[in-house]
Amino acid sequence: MDNNIASKIKENVSSVIVGKDKQIELLLVALVVGGHVLLEDVPGTGKTKTARSLAQSLDLDFKRIQFTIDLLPSDLTGIHYFDRSQDKFVFRPGPLFTNILLADEINRATARTQSSLLECMEEKQVTVDGETRQLQAPFMVIATQNPIESQGTFPLPEAQLDRFLLMLSMDYPTHEESISILKRFATEDPLTTLKSVAEPSELLKMQEDAKKVFVSDELYSYATDIVEATRNSSDIRIGASPRALISYVAACKALALLRGRDYVTPDDFKELAVPVLAHRLTVRSAGSFGSDGTFVTPRTVAATAINKILDTVSCPTEDFSHK
Repeated sequence: MDNNIASKIKENVSSVIVGKDKQIELLLVALVVGGHVLLEDVPGTGKTKTARSLAQSLDLDFKRIQFTIDLLPSDLTGIHYFDRSQDKFVFRPGPLFTNILLADEINRATARTQSSLLECMEEKQVTVDGETRQLQAPFMVIATQNPIESQGTFPLPEAQLDRFLLMLSMDYPTHEESISILKRFATEDPLTTLKSVAEPSELLKMQEDAKKVFVSDELYSYATDIVEATRNSSDIRIGASPRALISYVAACKALALLRGRDYVTPDDFKELAVPVLAHRLTVRSAGSFGSDGTFVTPRTVAATAINKILDTVSCPTEDFSHK
């Protein structure tokens, strides 16, 4: 299966973002699935530029909204206002009406405002004053949050976390990558001259192609075994949901497509287990500072538990390309 479009997009975004090939590929996985991404990392690691670069590479509409404690649901969805020139109420769309929405520091908004995203993330529609409006495809939410700072924040409820296909960390750059960043941004921001390399219609076709990627019965069973094991782990209080299993398989099909395959392998499931499942689990030990002074987030604990599961669940070895 031709992965030339995916390669062009990744290369284009990488012309702005240094050393984040893995994160860029996983963002593309989410776009192909039609899912959403939660980026958890400290400020200044390139989350906003990555999201904006991805949107420009695909010629998609992009909007960013800074979540704050006084943000209202109507600030996202839009409002009806009285237009005197037309002598009637007119709907003014909010920032949700876009292709890629960057919800910056999403955990700074109240639970009421956070919940206003649930309908649009799950059903790709917005209801205002009893009237439902469909969002234009493709639609994707990229939300960010700081895992360390807790003052003035509201933890995302489990129901909303479960609607994020992936949870990623941008991570600090290496020494060499930091030097490359300095040189790249020395004279100008490359984002200002970034051109699109693909059309939205090409992305929509990839979304349809991903649904056709073959998954053997053995791999359906393997994915189910992994998810069921999260429900029986002593480290996990609440395991992954059926929606998590569906998302898990869909993400692996998208990853296979992006890598030029029309079939899924066990390595796809191993690679995506933590990004897809970790944030959906409720672990028994809460986030805290470890003995070495580093902050151990609940997701880190969940990731460790998932890796243990991957080591214990029997992995199939058949010919996975056979239909």
